[in-house]
Amino acid sequence: MLSLANRIKAGLKANRQNIKRRSHNREMRSKLRGALKAIRAMLDEKDLEGAKNSLGKTVSLIDKMASKKIIHSNTAGRYKSRLSTQLANLSSS
Repeated sequence: MLSLANRIKAGLKANRQNIKRRSHNREMRSKLRGALKAIRAMLDEKDLEGAKNSLGKTVSLIDKMASKKIIHSNTAGRYKSRLSTQLANLSSS
């Protein structure tokens, strides 16, 4: 069994790690929201080339976040599906 001092040290370290992780995850979610907002703006403006170029980067970012469990895998799939569908509809019309 751990002594009281070690338990407190472990708790303090865990708290430091949680703060770092939360900060990083918030930063990544913010980056994702910005990327989604940018590509949606391109789709609204019917900027086909810009949307195609940024789709790959955005999908890569979505996949990376889903693999690290920052967002749920179903959420990632939904984002990718909706973006690719909107791009396909825009390119067909």
